[in-house]
Amino acid sequence: MSDDFELDTDDLKRRMDGAIANLRTEFASLRTGRASASMLEPVQVDAYGSMTPINQVGTVNVPEPRMVTINVWDKSLVGKVEKAIRESGLGINPQLNGTIIMLPIPELNEERRRELTKVAGHYAEHCRVSIRNVRRDGMDQIKKAKADGMSEDDQKFWESEVQDLTDQYIKRVDEALETKQEEIMQV
Repeated sequence: MSDDFELDTDDLKRRMDGAIANLRTEFASLRTGRASASMLEPVQVDAYGSMTPINQVGTVNVPEPRMVTINVWDKSLVGKVEKAIRESGLGINPQLNGTIIMLPIPELNEERRRELTKVAGHYAEHCRVSIRNVRRDGMDQIKKAKADGMSEDDQKFWESEVQDLTDQYIKRVDEALETKQEEIMQV
């Protein structure tokens, strides 16, 4: 192996882990017919002149399996929170009760379940693309080192290391997608 070239595989792993973490966050926002506070994480409210996560304008609770409540701290923001939820694409119809917004989680019908599995598939594909972009960056570093005098054997070694790492992470994405799709389709 070349003494002067060492690929930073820890950096590649860290970036691929970031893509997986982002995928898990996106998956958490998908409704599976059960109430979850995390389903509101991607929803942003126009509060005080900037876009703010819901959990920073009120308390999010899950009092029962099919109900999420948001106790909005500032009465003037109740309408904006309700509007943000309606426009979020979650398919939930908020109900107001003073400063408390109740979100009854309806049963998912078969058609909606299929739509959600497709959305999960899109999220997974975006994650795969991110992982492949990290792979490409690693391969570019290897090509640059090859141009700077790295031996062909070293080049092949590092390329196979990067490819093995990529394959491991793509497999994790596929497993996470399969698990999420089973969870969504479960009645």
